[in-house]
Amino acid sequence: MFKKIGIFLQMIKFEHTVFALPFAFMGALLGSMVMSGSLPSWRDIGWIIIAMFGARSAAMGLNRLIDRVSDAKNPRTAKRAIPAGLLKAGEVIVFIAFSFFLLFWAAFKLNPLSAKLLPIAVFLLVFYSFTKRFTWACHLILGLTIALAPLGGWVAVTGKVDLTAMVFYFTIMFWTAGFDVIYSCQDVEFDKKEGLRSIPVRFGVAGALKIAKVFHILTGLGFISLLFMAHLSWWYIVGMVIAYIILFYEHHIVSPNDLSRLQTAFFTMNGVLSIVVFSFTLIDLVVQTYK
Repeated sequence: MFKKIGIFLQMIKFEHTVFALPFAFMGALLGSMVMSGSLPSWRDIGWIIIAMFGARSAAMGLNRLIDRVSDAKNPRTAKRAIPAGLLKAGEVIVFIAFSFFLLFWAAFKLNPLSAKLLPIAVFLLVFYSFTKRFTWACHLILGLTIALAPLGGWVAVTGKVDLTAMVFYFTIMFWTAGFDVIYSCQDVEFDKKEGLRSIPVRFGVAGALKIAKVFHILTGLGFISLLFMAHLSWWYIVGMVIAYIILFYEHHIVSPNDLSRLQTAFFTMNGVLSIVVFSFTLIDLVVQTYK
């Protein structure tokens, strides 16, 4: 049983939760402070964790199920659980259904708006896995999907959506799209062969890396906007500066002629960035609350 659980966690890349979960918590923190001037309750945090686990597990399960044929053809992905025969399609379908149950359960426990927004969330979670088949803008669709984490955290504690929440949403959308473009550069030849769409396929690796830089410049502008819109202070500024350094380094270590450090740019740098921005935002808000 434990081995099977480990395979499921490997399938959904559980360690990649570090990308979205800190920003979900940050959305909850900012929303609670902006709307009520207090930190979110532990009850809300608990339901946010359940909702995040359900949403991300459902999305990754769907992606692996829908892409199982192309994954089997790609040497980089052929050892994934379904093409490798470690999991059956039926088992993954049951896992997806259970994950959606967790998402729905948590959303209805949080507030009415969280429940009302579920159709949009489910649509994006399902729709993303098909986008690479017909549009090179698939990275932006992934960004819109992943950015539901901070927006969901905000809605979970406020029951509202305002301009600050939407600025945060699009900030994380461009951040996600940027690092996904970089990650997709490693599959450009396979994608061309299979007729799959992506920014690297459409614009070439060099062009794709330039577009990723533009996306991350927009991310930086979004973080600056949050500084003023959410009334943050110098602790947040420190985290923001570190995030800029990380983004600069991420683009510095990859080039059209050298993608050897792509995994570092994709996973390590972006995982650190999300934790850093959340941590310094938390410190900032705690200091403001108890000063």
